[in-house]
Amino acid sequence: MNYVDLDPALRPLIESYLDPADRQLLSPVLSALGADAADRLAPLADIADKNPPTLSQFDREGDRVDEIHYHHSYQQLVRAAYEEYGLSALSHRGLHGWVDVPPHLVKYILSYVFVQAEFGLACPVSMTDAAARTLRKFGEGEQIAEAIERLISTDPDRRFTGAMFMTEIQAGTDISQTSTVAEREGENWALSGRKWFASNPDADIILTLARFPGGDESTRGVGLFMLPKLRPDGTKNSYVIDRLKDKLGTRSMPSGEVTLDGAYAVQVGQLERGFRQMAEMVNTSRLSNAMRATALMRRSINEALAHARQRVVFGKPLIEAPLMRRTLLPLQAEAEAALGLVFCAGDMLQSADGGDADAAAQIRVLTPLAKHYICKRARFVTGEALEVRGGRGYIEEWPDARLVRDSHLGSIWEGSTNVIALDVLRCMRRQNTHRLLAQTMTAKLNTVTLAEAGPEIRELLTRWTAIVDRGDAILSAEADAAEALIGYYADDLAQLIMASLLLEQADSEVTRDGNFRKLLVARAFIGSTLTGDEAVVVDTLAHFEDIVDGASMIRDAVSTDAASTPAPVA
Repeated sequence: MNYVDLDPALRPLIESYLDPADRQLLSPVLSALGADAADRLAPLADIADKNPPTLSQFDREGDRVDEIHYHHSYQQLVRAAYEEYGLSALSHRGLHGWVDVPPHLVKYILSYVFVQAEFGLACPVSMTDAAARTLRKFGEGEQIAEAIERLISTDPDRRFTGAMFMTEIQAGTDISQTSTVAEREGENWALSGRKWFASNPDADIILTLARFPGGDESTRGVGLFMLPKLRPDGTKNSYVIDRLKDKLGTRSMPSGEVTLDGAYAVQVGQLERGFRQMAEMVNTSRLSNAMRATALMRRSINEALAHARQRVVFGKPLIEAPLMRRTLLPLQAEAEAALGLVFCAGDMLQSADGGDADAAAQIRVLTPLAKHYICKRARFVTGEALEVRGGRGYIEEWPDARLVRDSHLGSIWEGSTNVIALDVLRCMRRQNTHRLLAQTMTAKLNTVTLAEAGPEIRELLTRWTAIVDRGDAILSAEADAAEALIGYYADDLAQLIMASLLLEQADSEVTRDGNFRKLLVARAFIGSTLTGDEAVVVDTLAHFEDIVDGASMIRDAVSTDAASTPAPVA
């Protein structure tokens, strides 16, 4: 089995977004990882989930050591992620045949396949990547330069892992309530305070926030600091791990509570811009979070399809039952729509890093939109897929329960759903980003030449006009009303973006391959999510097997009397 081969959406998206040279380099490592994830890594992840890490605070001599012990299954997963596939290094250095740094999408693609096997480890992998990016962007000095070099290393004897310690009991959402304090200690700093939810707490390099002397009471009074596990002289830094969390999901990866007691730290960037600089790390992790949620959707659908094909009910395979197909088809469409949004966002991040100011504004809002919608929907998709397996799915001997447990973290990590919605509102207020997105997406729709997509394109163009007006109304509303409305608006905006990207990809696949399959996926998503058109969804069920397996679809499968080339938007 190969997770890449089971995913009918992945390779066509790669064909659309990556240049031929990048595709050629990606192909062998992607195929190898797809097989490895299914055959070796997924079983290891099942074992690691049943054998969570443990904390030894003292050694036998009574000295404080705070050592976390990992099951050998997790250690093998760690080697695969950091060393074999270099998932935390791919945005920073050439690997797998690339001389220069590969496009961001290469990291997201490989990570998406890896996470279908193991979700928990993806958190420290993402934080390691994001820590290197943040230090590179804002840090200075030899210690930070060495930290970056080791965070992006794949050498088992040199590589570091990263973490971010932000959350305090009173200061998760409201960073202005941070109580950890920083005091000058020569050229550097000493940090004291408690961090309440710290994932990967034994990381080598930690980015954390603390109040600095003379700072005001807002987030401008919070600075960003690099907290190494070891002091420059090689001794243990002055912080302790109080305990590990007993979590619902991501049980393979430790999260803990940490007390800093005059811990050695190095300032990163400007003190009064500490929170904004940390936001760079958070936003990068949020996009990875959406990618991970998409991977959970894909794996859970694979499990549901495999079960439905071999389970015989009333004399025939469950997959042939019309109601089962009606259950599975929208899940397939959700997963493909989510993957399309991740691809678009990764590509836009590449443009933003290249200096495109318009792309930078859009990725700033596209990232929280993706996290807001996809992570919440992953909870639904994994839950529905578990139900397909019935009582077996509820039993921990199958992977479904783990996928459901893990899926619930996505809506909490790096900001709960409501916090993320407020971030979307903040972006809209600053740069009218709903209008920027509308311009980009309507431009995409107006380049679609696929006549069979005419009704859907006209529907979406109308909806884009309406959603821009809704956004304007939210921005002109009283503050409380705007905040009350932004959650539903963010969902609707994300759905409209995903539908537009599905149609763009459908046009690409028809033009390139003569394959109309993606148009049926787009219709299923639009009908089940946007318009509630049951007739359209039922029509696509006639091609269910071809849709979920990725077979080429002929024009007759998607023909419609209403088909016509859409007129450009005014």
